[in-house]
Amino acid sequence: MKVFKFDVDEEYAKQHNEMLRNTRNLVISGFALFALSLIGALLCWLFISPASPWRLLGTVGLALFGIMMLLVALLIPRSVGKAQTLYDAHPLAPAVISENAGTTVTLSALVNANVDPALPPRWGLTSVVVKPIPNTNDAKGTHVPVTAVGAQRSTHDKNHWQTITPMPIAWATPDKDVITTARKAIPQEQWRVLERAVKNAETLEQSKNSLVVL
Repeated sequence: MKVFKFDVDEEYAKQHNEMLRNTRNLVISGFALFALSLIGALLCWLFISPASPWRLLGTVGLALFGIMMLLVALLIPRSVGKAQTLYDAHPLAPAVISENAGTTVTLSALVNANVDPALPPRWGLTSVVVKPIPNTNDAKGTHVPVTAVGAQRSTHDKNHWQTITPMPIAWATPDKDVITTARKAIPQEQWRVLERAVKNAETLEQSKNSLVVL
C-alpha cells in the first residue's frame, strides 16, 4: 500500500471529512466542559459552607477537571493535524459500501495492520458507518478509494495497529478525476481480497468499529 498524493481542498474537507468534524466537536465539547467546570467550582466555593470539607474538595476537583478538559481541547487539533497532512501520511486502501441504510452507509476497507509498511501485509477488515459520501454512488458494492489512518497501538504490540479508520478520498476533493485516479491506483488483487472478505457475514459484522485480521 502506497500513499496517494493529491491536493486536498482544505475548506471542502472541513465540510465533508467526518474525522475532522468529529475532532472539531471534541474541541467544542472540551471548551464547554472547561467553562462548566469553572462555573461549578465557583458555585461550590460560594454556596457550600466553609465548615464543610466538600467546599475545598469540590472547588479544586472541578477546577482541575476543567483545566484538564481545556488542555485536551487545545492538544487534539495538533495531534490530528490538517487534512493534507493526514492524507499525505497514510496509505491508500480499497473500500466498498457494504451496507446502505438510507441516511447512512457502512464503509468496509481492506487495510494493512502492520505499522511498518515494508513488511509483508497483514490484511485486516474494518468498517465504519458514515453519511453518504459525496460524488460517490451509494449502492452496495461501490468501490471507494480511502486513506487508511492508523490510530492506536497497544503497549503489548507496537508493531500492529489496533484500530484503523478509512478516510475517503472523496471527503477531501470535489474533483471526480482525482477520485477515479485513486481508485485505479489500487491493485485489482486488493479489491478481490476485500470483496471476498465482505461476503463473509460474520467477519463483516465483527469488523464494525473494529479491526479484524483476515
